Amino acid sequence: MLWKQGYMLHASGEYEKAVRSFSESIDLYPTAEAYTFRGWSLSMLGRLKEAIAECKVAVELDPDYGNPYNDIGVYLIDLGQPDEAIAWLEKAMRAERYCCYEYPHFNLGRVLLMKGRVSEAKQSFKRALSYDPDYLPPRMALEFIREQGLEPI
Repeated sequence: MLWKQGYMLHASGEYEKAVRSFSESIDLYPTAEAYTFRGWSLSMLGRLKEAIAECKVAVELDPDYGNPYNDIGVYLIDLGQPDEAIAWLEKAMRAERYCCYEYPHFNLGRVLLMKGRVSEAKQSFKRALSYDPDYLPPRMALEFIREQGLEPI
């Protein structure tokens, strides 16, 4: 119940309150989900290094849970460390328990695009769409590549 409350608070933009609710949940029953989502709330407060630490605890608790791997990758990208993000995103892609494989494929595409590896980025964006054809960010990224003339001739 506390985890659900934290999730609702997070969804409402009440990140400090969400952190407290997730913390109470962890005190009663520590789960990878609670640590991951507490990290997500911390990230929304700009506390990215703490968010990474939370996700690393989640990975220790449940190495099969994909969310914290992807989230660490995103936080590293946001910290200006895209090269370090790659291994985490790849782990998310291989995680046995993950609902949203499109996310790490999209995020890897972002990294590859930053590095000027346009063809590989396009492949990652297309892979993301193979998991969820309605996921807008990779569609927008592919459109950006076309509009900017970044496609190889």
